[in-house]
Amino acid sequence: MILHKTQVMKNTSLLLLFLVVLLTSCKSSEKGEVKQPATFKQLTPVEAAILNNPESFYYIDRANYPKERNTLPVGVFDSGTGGLTVFDAIVNFDGHNNQTGAKGSDGKLDFASEKFIYLADQANMPYGNYSKEKNVALLKEHILKDAQFLLSDKYYESSDAKQPKTDKEPVKTIVIACNTATAYGKQDIEDLMTRLGLKIKVIGVIDAGVRGALESFEKDENGIVGIMATAGTVASNGYVNTLKRIKDEQGYTGKIETFQQGGVGIAGAVDEDPDFYDKNLKAPRENYKGPALEGDLMISKALLDIYNFDFSGSKMLCDNEKVDDCSVMQINDPENYVRYHVVSLMEKIKSSNTNNKLKAVILGCTHYPYLIKTFRNTFTDLYNYKDKDGVYRYRDLMAPNIKLIDPSVNTAKELYEYMQSEQLFNPSGNMDQSEFYISVANKDNKNVDLTMDGRFTYNYKYHRKAGEVQEYVKVVPFSKRNISDDILGRLKVQIPNVYRLIVAFDTKNSKTSGLKEAAIR
Repeated sequence: MILHKTQVMKNTSLLLLFLVVLLTSCKSSEKGEVKQPATFKQLTPVEAAILNNPESFYYIDRANYPKERNTLPVGVFDSGTGGLTVFDAIVNFDGHNNQTGAKGSDGKLDFASEKFIYLADQANMPYGNYSKEKNVALLKEHILKDAQFLLSDKYYESSDAKQPKTDKEPVKTIVIACNTATAYGKQDIEDLMTRLGLKIKVIGVIDAGVRGALESFEKDENGIVGIMATAGTVASNGYVNTLKRIKDEQGYTGKIETFQQGGVGIAGAVDEDPDFYDKNLKAPRENYKGPALEGDLMISKALLDIYNFDFSGSKMLCDNEKVDDCSVMQINDPENYVRYHVVSLMEKIKSSNTNNKLKAVILGCTHYPYLIKTFRNTFTDLYNYKDKDGVYRYRDLMAPNIKLIDPSVNTAKELYEYMQSEQLFNPSGNMDQSEFYISVANKDNKNVDLTMDGRFTYNYKYHRKAGEVQEYVKVVPFSKRNISDDILGRLKVQIPNVYRLIVAFDTKNSKTSGLKEAAIR
């Protein structure tokens, strides 16, 4: 075939253009810069720092990320200590024979040979409030930084350290032990792994909770699933949408309704955030952010008998000795927060005029299992509660024994199945070598706004602008400096195996890092 001269010139031009594009691409690749694939959203500043800026504190050198992954630790993170309930389920998981991998307990912990690295982003918690404060972009930035920490080798010995140490191991998989972080950030972390070219599985807790709730129903049964979660998780509709998807996937044909209650204050009280709980208070304070007699989260005086608050020991704060005469009322106790929110959930169901009954409640925040006894007792009290006319107020709306779903066990199961399928188990590791880290406000950053006790102010915590890539926090080892005696006491009683690992890490760290802190006892 004879080509016209014009056509030849055109083809030659196209070839030259192709070669220029190819050479440009190769040069970018040589620099290690990650280009933006058409299927991804534009890089945020923190993502760009992680991927493309070797001078940034947050940069991950993907070219030198360990290729042999079996001996690497498993990473777990949460906004605070609540995620330790998920970690506890993993630590105590025994669903398989350790020799053969077959299902069935053999009396030996399935993850006994795995080292874990746990991160609590305590300085920025509770995550559930960011959506309420209309700053989801900042929340997503925190979540990406959590993942970056687990992938990196950096941490600070203490809040006073000026330079980070660089001897932390990177991880081989990541468990998001936080419902809000799963709802808002799991996809972003997965996208980051793709951009980094790292085959690192990201496991969240929401799917696990939904599967546990559906196990309470026959395939054609009607009923209600309650979702108790942070305000952020509720706003995301993460559980509602996931339940609809998995319900269809698994062939459930009954009418399963969902009712949600954003448990503002529960997680904050468990982790002793002073905006929600301060055991030293005797009277109401100005910076309180929980339910009150006025506002969106209203304590109804008409429901005080149903709430059944414990008013002893300043667990409720009022401006008058007589409860009925209080013009200001504030909750100051984790169990009272639970009572308020469980009643609020039941009132929503009651006002809906549904004909279905509440059968299962997902505890959609990792802090809530610490209070599972209070949740259970409160639902029992409400099942038996009679109004003044002698009629049961909620009994027609409740199953006699409501199943409380803690997603942690199903999360441990998913982690095991993934590691088994990818042959990622460590042949010679030791769970006793696990490490525990927590974020604290970076007082060396002159831009941060701190309270007298060194925490972020509420306004600064939730209203900073996203996209300003800086070290708001330092991530340091768990110690007596940053974990209170009350929290440690709770961990010791409720999750003793995890507590033992924390003590072992702190003891080792205190001996080798030069810290003058006593070991956690």
